[in-house]
Amino acid sequence: MSKEYRVPFVDLAGQHTAIRDQILKAVGNVLNHGQFILGPEVHEFEERFSEYCGARYAVGVASGTDALFLSMKALNIGPGDEVITAPNSFLASASAIVLTGAKPVFVDVRDDYNLDPSQLENVINIRSKAIIPVHLTGRPARMDGVLDMAQKHGLAVIEDAAQAVGAEFHGRRVGSFGITGCFSLHPLKTLNACGDGGIITTDDETVYRYLLKARNHGLKSRNELPFWSLNSRLDTVQAAILLEKMPYLDAWTEARRLNAIFYQERLADVVEVPADKPYERSVYHTFIVQTEKRDQLKSYLARKGIETGIHYPIPIHLQEAARGLGYRCGDFPAAERQAKRILSLPVWPGLREEQLEAVARSIRNFFEC
Repeated sequence: MSKEYRVPFVDLAGQHTAIRDQILKAVGNVLNHGQFILGPEVHEFEERFSEYCGARYAVGVASGTDALFLSMKALNIGPGDEVITAPNSFLASASAIVLTGAKPVFVDVRDDYNLDPSQLENVINIRSKAIIPVHLTGRPARMDGVLDMAQKHGLAVIEDAAQAVGAEFHGRRVGSFGITGCFSLHPLKTLNACGDGGIITTDDETVYRYLLKARNHGLKSRNELPFWSLNSRLDTVQAAILLEKMPYLDAWTEARRLNAIFYQERLADVVEVPADKPYERSVYHTFIVQTEKRDQLKSYLARKGIETGIHYPIPIHLQEAARGLGYRCGDFPAAERQAKRILSLPVWPGLREEQLEAVARSIRNFFEC
């Protein structure tokens, strides 16, 4: 069957068409002043981002993974400690834990793809130090249950908000609930740099002061090093680009949400579709449907010229790298079942109505054949 449409899963080049001149001017300004490392645009972006999230502080770093890693180092998490998270996220959620020397401990997820707070009590012990809820797909995790359990057991909460800039739970934006909120600014994220980047939000001044040093080798000044750390600085050029994108973020998010509504209205009777609860606002980094015929549907759509994704086909606990953690197939049935049924549809802002119609019509045709 020949391709009838062309619906890319993302269009990173197209996103920049309308603001290309603004971005080039911003980059030119950085070239002119020459402060390529921790220049003034970095601080300005940090201030704008913390205000957007409702947090006191923000610290730009090199990636979302580094945001998680440095947050845990700020809390002295290391060998002998355990950190609880979800098994269905991108592998960075767990790898950052491993890189501190701590052990990732998983609990199963709910039908919203987020960590199930009711299962936390089963794995908390004397070695537990923190919980990392992941706001997967741009949908906020059940932070009330997570925070209640953390407070009960004296655990820190570090939000993995890599996919969820602007998502809200009971009217409060993610990144403002935990001791830190960790965001990715990777090109595929809803607020994206033109390269790698990350940012950490916090209300804790002690954590903030630590992170300012920790992202820069641990340096207190040019010649004073109170502790060892890595080089994880958000580039000034990327901060300048992000500052140009910030004014468009809410409009881009609303476009994603409207695309999600389009799919919900047209596909709910043929596949399982996500839908916001009254107390949450998803930003739909991905729009994931579920069907027992996932692989066949994916192939069918590809033949039609419609690109899709799977986020993610192999749960973290079943990855080869995780073999030493001792988990087996069947340990997290909800996450494992979802991994076999999930399919991510194009949802990026800029999709034309005829492209959305093509996706919906093709999916309906597949099930009607």
